[in-house]
Amino acid sequence: MTHELARELTELSRELNRQIGLLVSRRGEVAGVIVGTHQQIVIPVLDSFRAASTRFKGLRLIHTHLNAEGLTHDDLTDLAILRLDLICAVEAAADGLPGMAHTAHLIPENPAGEFWQVLPPARPSELDLDFLAFIQALEGEFQKQQRTRRVEAADRALLVRVETDPDGEPEACLDELRELAHSCGVEVFDAVLQYRDRMDPRFVIGRGKLTEVVIRALQIGANLLIFDHELTAAQARSIGDFTELKVIDRTQVILDIFAQRAHSREGKIQVELAQLKYRLPRLVKMDAALSRLTGGIGARGPGEMKLEIDRRRVRERIHRLEQDLKGIGKARNQRRVRRERTGLPVVSIVGYTNAGKSTLLNALTKSRVLTEDRLFATLDPKSSRLRFPRDTEAVITDTVGFIRDLPPDLFAAFRATLDELKEADCLLHVVDVSNPRFENQIAAVEKILAELSMTGKPTLMVLNKADRVADRDRLAALSQRYGGVAVSALNPGTLPGLLEALERLIGRLSPPGVGAVIESTGG
Repeated sequence: MTHELARELTELSRELNRQIGLLVSRRGEVAGVIVGTHQQIVIPVLDSFRAASTRFKGLRLIHTHLNAEGLTHDDLTDLAILRLDLICAVEAAADGLPGMAHTAHLIPENPAGEFWQVLPPARPSELDLDFLAFIQALEGEFQKQQRTRRVEAADRALLVRVETDPDGEPEACLDELRELAHSCGVEVFDAVLQYRDRMDPRFVIGRGKLTEVVIRALQIGANLLIFDHELTAAQARSIGDFTELKVIDRTQVILDIFAQRAHSREGKIQVELAQLKYRLPRLVKMDAALSRLTGGIGARGPGEMKLEIDRRRVRERIHRLEQDLKGIGKARNQRRVRRERTGLPVVSIVGYTNAGKSTLLNALTKSRVLTEDRLFATLDPKSSRLRFPRDTEAVITDTVGFIRDLPPDLFAAFRATLDELKEADCLLHVVDVSNPRFENQIAAVEKILAELSMTGKPTLMVLNKADRVADRDRLAALSQRYGGVAVSALNPGTLPGLLEALERLIGRLSPPGVGAVIESTGG
């Protein structure tokens, strides 16, 4: 910035009594002129400039201040949110001459946790910074920091949660969200937690905190924000516009996992139905030009018509999928009737996702159902036969597991499958006793069972993964407290006690010598 340019800016600014700003490209060309008010300037939409979330915008902002002040908080916020190369405010003296120039730029990740650096004020004639060399070196430092986290995953996420409950466990919720993200192939770089009395209706977290999230994403190379809350369409759109990052919520992560794991026809239908019901109220015009139409003249036309067509097609698809599920439900009812004719009691296995239900199924039946140490590894039903020591037979079916705050659309889509549990004579509740939050998981499962009106059924609790609990006295106390059986699905030597307890439970429900059918909602 030459002294002549600075003087022309400040003279015009004083003559108009308004702030004036210049957007300058890296080639030194003026890409835009902004005329603001006496107090501020409003930067226009910069969609035509590069918008990679891990790079700078390629623009610097030079503007005037009329109150002999340095950079304001709004200036620094604009620097961060828009990822400008640099921002500079020149004081416009009362006589129109330029005063001191105040400059700031973003800085890479650092131990102090600082986001920007404000340079010492200097007169425009004293500014001798080789800008092009400086910005190339600065961007190189950012890229160097990002390369230290280089991963194969295309999605690199920051997790975000707002905690409004003083007695809540936000760290546990973020840990589970991290596991969910890992299950759908997302690499989690960091997590942001904010305590508030209530969520911000527009941005969920405060505007200032969201600014910090944007800078943090730039520093570490994240390109995705995952909120541990269900976002409304307006919130997702506002946060996306503000941050220029891809924004999803916990429900979308779970739906994505289910979409990846569903292989049977019924499972695919249920997942697609849940996805469509989630997306329907969030369906908006995607065209950038049409999206700025706000109604009235110019808003009635092909854009709005296409949106209505899309919505109608989604509703029609939802109706067809619901009809398909009804047909599948009829076939399931026929199988249930045939099963009831045999007089076999039914035992359903329930439990939190990743509690080890599929592993237990394999151990009891010598089957080879897919097992992974991740959430919702099993989604489609799997059935195997089991013979108890006293020659009673059982059929074990392994399907989807439970999770806290199960998305309503997903719960509704899988309602037909979950209603199968109502036909059970008793429940086998599998718990990961090695998880420090297993009691909360038990409560989450019981909440879902209550919604299914199944709280009164006889239940045998299986404290799985007992080999990971070093305190044997505590394990014995938990077994006594819950009236359960401690086992390790990976250790066949711990299973006889479970088989005996299950056989006794079945014996109290059915005549001697009658077999059992065991169904699971594992995963």
